Amino acid sequence: MSDITLIETYKHFLQQYSQEQLRHIPEVGVWSICQMYDHLIVVAHEYVDCVESCANAVEEQNKGKTEFGDYLFNIGCFPPVKIKLPPDLDGPPDNTKSKEEITFELDKLMDRMKVWEVKAVDINPNIKEKHGGFGWLNAQEWLALVGMHFRHHLRQKYELDQKLGLQTTS
Repeated sequence: MSDITLIETYKHFLQQYSQEQLRHIPEVGVWSICQMYDHLIVVAHEYVDCVESCANAVEEQNKGKTEFGDYLFNIGCFPPVKIKLPPDLDGPPDNTKSKEEITFELDKLMDRMKVWEVKAVDINPNIKEKHGGFGWLNAQEWLALVGMHFRHHLRQKYELDQKLGLQTTS
């Protein structure tokens, strides 16, 4: 499944929730569906910003990925574990958006990704931007990370659906 198709699938999933279900926080320390979507969108734009930075940079980097970054790209996905961010990067995502706002933001993200998917193939793979946990990534790797991140959160979506008592289609 392409990354754009995956995001379209998330848009489809979004339609099953009422506004109350979208914002329901099932327990302390667990995100709502709205917060999960907000997190996915914000992080995806950060990753695409890095693609754009690679496109605008001229200096090549001979630096590589971290050991975990190598592992991640070798298996092509995040491992099936919950990842805890450092406290300074772990603020709660927005829980105030409507389905319409989230849909609009997903559409904007997909439009942006479509542009950069075409451009990224021509960006020098030796021009890289640093990821705090994975090391130095080139434009193509930053784009791939968007899809990996969306796929990683499918398990969280399924768990949240179960907490809401919904039959899931994921």
